[in-house]
Amino acid sequence: MTAPTSSSVSTDLKRELGLFDAIMINAGTMIASAIFIVPATVAAAVHGTALMTLVWVIGGIVSLLGALSIAELAAAYPEAGGQYAYLREAYGTVWAFLYGWANFAVINTASIAAIAVGFARYIGFFTQLSETAIRSVAIASIIGLTLLNCRGVRLGATTQNVLTTLKIAALLALIATSFVLSGGASSHLQPLWPSGTMGQWIGPFGVAMVGVLWAYDGWIETTYVGSEIMDPGRNLPRSIILSTLIVIALYVLVSVAYVYVLSPASVAGSTLVASDAAKVTMGGIGATFVVAAILISTLGANNGIILTAARIPYAMARGGMFFRSQGIVHPRYATPAVALLTQGVIASALTAFGTYDQLFTYVVFAQFVFYALSAGAVIRLRQTAPQLARPYRTWGYPVTPIVFIAFAIWLVYNTIVETPRDSIIGAGLILLGLPGYWYWKKQTVEKRR
Repeated sequence: MTAPTSSSVSTDLKRELGLFDAIMINAGTMIASAIFIVPATVAAAVHGTALMTLVWVIGGIVSLLGALSIAELAAAYPEAGGQYAYLREAYGTVWAFLYGWANFAVINTASIAAIAVGFARYIGFFTQLSETAIRSVAIASIIGLTLLNCRGVRLGATTQNVLTTLKIAALLALIATSFVLSGGASSHLQPLWPSGTMGQWIGPFGVAMVGVLWAYDGWIETTYVGSEIMDPGRNLPRSIILSTLIVIALYVLVSVAYVYVLSPASVAGSTLVASDAAKVTMGGIGATFVVAAILISTLGANNGIILTAARIPYAMARGGMFFRSQGIVHPRYATPAVALLTQGVIASALTAFGTYDQLFTYVVFAQFVFYALSAGAVIRLRQTAPQLARPYRTWGYPVTPIVFIAFAIWLVYNTIVETPRDSIIGAGLILLGLPGYWYWKKQTVEKRR
């Protein structure tokens, strides 16, 4: 078997993104609407400020372990498609193809649709919108961001920089007002720990952890544009790790701020916890501020996904494992324009027909299956390709990837146990890609003869 190399697939994309761009892409994709809503889910599952905070801390540490692991692969294989390249080099084309297929057909496109609809629903705070109007606004946002990213990675990244900076500023403002303005009190932090034994709350703790890990999801996003990052051996691992640390700090502080203002019981009973907390400290203007922050956050998250996710089918096509059209690069803007447009069409169709939510539920567990495989690739490639240049080596190896793999396996297991029907359907949707794999594999073999 030929040892993997760090330049397995050709590319016409240009290296135009620096460290700050990469950090903003990752952080901007991670910070969507979840941090404005999920803390209430956590509070409903586990009672006690210290335990609620611990969920966010441990969820952040688990995500950081994944980031530390994947950073080694990102530095060694700075290619378009990120995980697609890592899985290809570690396990062969079948696992890489199934990953690419799942993301192209369902995971990323359904995510784009879901976030776009969330964005449109919050616009309804300012003006009443019918269900048809909500879907129309969502589709318009998808089209707008897609066309923007077709016109150059620099334009898409600059847009991401602005939106991510604004959403980080909004979260910092929410944290500061919670502790500085009147309304909050240290007495609201009680109780710190729930009553009962550890055996009684360990199960709910696991339920809360699932929501928290989804809130942190997105720390891998910048790897998809690996072929467009300048000095990737240095900037890719740094961006992955730094963005994850930034989001951990923001999420932990925001979750404590909500409780400081509202108390654990009030947070648990809130449907819009960020808005309720802002109303206490800022009055009527608080709700408007939070809605504006959510609009910026969802728009920025979708811009990040649209910008990066199209690089997966592009990488597949360049490797001869997908429709050749998906590998076309715009001659002027140097972007995978066809892949971007195809992604936009699928996401818009899912939005129009309202099937995005159900599809995403079916395959959401698959993301962590592939995360576990990618962390395993760090270990596998250390054995099969010891001579591979590794500008960054995973801190704490091999404990770091092993612990992350264990958490990923637990999360997938928990999802299958809790929603067996959805998990079976999701696995079926992913396996539907196998006929395509066999077809393109055969085409590749015939070309080599």
